[in-house]
Amino acid sequence: MTGILLYASLLVPITGGLLLVAQKDSPNTRDVISVVTAAILFAIVLSFYPAVLAGDTPSVTLAEPIKGLGITFTVEPLGLLFATVASGLWILTTIYAVGYMRGANEANQTRFFLCFAISIAAAIGIAFAGNLLTLFVFYEMLTLATYPLVTHKGNEDARRGGRIYLGILMGTSIGLLLFAVLWTYQIAGTLDFTAGGILEGKASPTIALILLTLFAFGTGKAALMPFHRWLPSAMVAPTPVSALLHAVAVVKAGVFTVLKISVYIFGIDFIAETGAGTIILWVAAFTLTAASLIALTKDNLKARLAYSTVGQLSYVIVGAMLANSAAIAGAAMQIAMHAMGKITLFFCAGAIYVAAHKTEISQLDGLGRRMPYTFAAFFIGSVSIIGLPPLGGAWSKWFLLMGSADAGQWILMGLLLLSSLLNIAYLMPIVGRGFFRPLPADEAARLPAGTIEEAPLNCVVPLCLTAAGCVALFLFGDAIYNYLQPILSAPEAPAADQ
Repeated sequence: MTGILLYASLLVPITGGLLLVAQKDSPNTRDVISVVTAAILFAIVLSFYPAVLAGDTPSVTLAEPIKGLGITFTVEPLGLLFATVASGLWILTTIYAVGYMRGANEANQTRFFLCFAISIAAAIGIAFAGNLLTLFVFYEMLTLATYPLVTHKGNEDARRGGRIYLGILMGTSIGLLLFAVLWTYQIAGTLDFTAGGILEGKASPTIALILLTLFAFGTGKAALMPFHRWLPSAMVAPTPVSALLHAVAVVKAGVFTVLKISVYIFGIDFIAETGAGTIILWVAAFTLTAASLIALTKDNLKARLAYSTVGQLSYVIVGAMLANSAAIAGAAMQIAMHAMGKITLFFCAGAIYVAAHKTEISQLDGLGRRMPYTFAAFFIGSVSIIGLPPLGGAWSKWFLLMGSADAGQWILMGLLLLSSLLNIAYLMPIVGRGFFRPLPADEAARLPAGTIEEAPLNCVVPLCLTAAGCVALFLFGDAIYNYLQPILSAPEAPAADQ
């Protein structure tokens, strides 16, 4: 039964995409199909939890083009967490996208929702990949499926952003990631994701360092500097695409890939013993600091949020490279915590555009009183991104700080704390402008004081729900940590023959 459900998790979004294309002349039916498909996928993903919590790892092999090397799907705790984030937020993103695309009178809406569905199928394939070959195939599928979304508007800015997007992501994956995959197969004789890793005793410390560096830079979706420019360039896309890129699928697929390779190909103990993550650790530390400083200079709201994402992704990479239990827990939790917080912020940015047609932070004075639900949600999402209780982001940053302390990385601890201060500096002024500055005179004269002008309900409800999700993730932080225990503990050695 679990094998059928594994296939279904990949086929449902694709089938739903084809069905909505068949209803392209009936927008209401098409949009209902999109939402129902997302809900079915989420239910399928949730159905795996009983087996995984019981210690099982359901697995199926779709094909075996090379003996011992197949297109294999396996459900394990880390992948299931990512699949839950992607499928759960797809529901809210789809509802939001319906309101946004109609409110902004966007063209080619059917193509948009089809590519969205294929992108989620690719993200699920990455989440449940049983080996590096499967992960690489679906990683490339995700890049190609999201390209039409980035270039959706069809203007010169969109085409230029799409070229940068495709060039960097395909260039790094083929030039670096594929090379690292082939080298791993040559060294280990397998590409299977295995508890404790497959390289210990087969790769020297020097080779391990080079190989892990290739994997990290080759995973361009993780947006490590200098391979981060695709992310700000992709902000020419409609806001629901930005939400997909920053929270639901693309960037999370990148950092998930690095984290999964660290845990299941190298092994936490092997990285710690060899120091294989040293180079990438400090590249990530530089990225999270530099991106936050750049975010401070951006007046365009989506551009500021884009550079915020570049920095926040590096928290996951830092956790993976620190390679101890607390840091890995923080990295895994950051995937979920950042997804919920950042999708809230992008939903708010889109709602502001639809309702007020404003894109620059300097234009937001007094708008919080006209859009109180949107700006309140933005405040909640911001506090979660900053990492303060009682919101989910507090847990991931707490465990990352603990992991840094366990590794004796005091400078890194200082950079993590500095980054949170910079988060305050580039996010809180947005809230302050909205609530505490007066409306421009022309805006104040247009409508009576106290008038509320929110975006359509389809936009406002999802952002309120994701803001509530930031609180829920804080309350269930302990449950998430306990769920992650199997990947935090070293696998038991096999018993000796009697």
